[in-house]
Amino acid sequence: MVRSFRHICASLILAAAASTASIALNSSLTAPLELTHGKPFVTVMVNGKGPFRFVIDTGTGAEAFVSGELADELNLPVTGQVHLSDPSKQGGKRVPTVLLRTLEVAGVVFTDVKAVRHELSSADGNCDGLLGFELFRDYLLTLDYPNRRMTLTSGSLAPDGERSVLPFQMPDGIPVIPLRVGDLEINAQIDSGGTGLSLPEDLVSKLKFASDPEVFGVAESLSTRFELKAAKLASDVHLGGYTFTRPFVEIQSAFPLANLGTCAMQEFAFTFDQKNGLVRFESSRLIRSLAATPTPMRMQNTPADRAPAIALVPIG
Repeated sequence: MVRSFRHICASLILAAAASTASIALNSSLTAPLELTHGKPFVTVMVNGKGPFRFVIDTGTGAEAFVSGELADELNLPVTGQVHLSDPSKQGGKRVPTVLLRTLEVAGVVFTDVKAVRHELSSADGNCDGLLGFELFRDYLLTLDYPNRRMTLTSGSLAPDGERSVLPFQMPDGIPVIPLRVGDLEINAQIDSGGTGLSLPEDLVSKLKFASDPEVFGVAESLSTRFELKAAKLASDVHLGGYTFTRPFVEIQSAFPLANLGTCAMQEFAFTFDQKNGLVRFESSRLIRSLAATPTPMRMQNTPADRAPAIALVPIG
């Protein structure tokens, strides 16, 4: 059966001012993670009110998003507008930005957070907002899936020859790492708001599959519709010193990079060091499997060339 999915991708122009927060040197603050369909949710206080349920999305290169309902409930002041579009560049729309005087998560209080007001998916239950990757730029952010906790701490990561610590780039405010599929090295976004391991369609001819890719669903972005296909690879996927043995992958035609979503992250603790461009992967086993995505996939990652003041921000 062909399933239908809705995909929303956004290109945002954000003001230069950034939120601020601080924690004591060598301190570590944690919060429980609620995993719904594999996606990490945390409890957040906004302007001293709450608690509210926010998803942590490393595949979003802004500081935060809030739902229209939350913005109205808290009477959040509008500070400007941003332009939302998708990778096809065939359309888009303008939506408002609002100011959060304070945003508290895991005991850390961020001040003057600029958030995008936009409707968020209810597929994973009520979602009041979204915490983007750039919000955590001054901290080590750990998403520990096996122990279901988020940690914010000071300090830095040290390279280890790319066994468990890999360099990443942030071309659009989203972490992009090298991923080896068989003998082919590709770029992949780490996307805690995504779902399975997806690959761009233009790689299909360069890869070997255990069976021919078949139509998996139909996806929609803001401006386009496109097919999703799925197949099991005949080769392994290597993430540093970790191996996914002949994993199930989704194949999509809309986005230029691979996407490492929550299904692939479930047995790892990920620690991100944005200042030094490093991410550490920790898991109890070096050899892993990756079965078919159990829930509908939402493609959320769309890096594209942009001027320095423009961030491409996928949301779902």
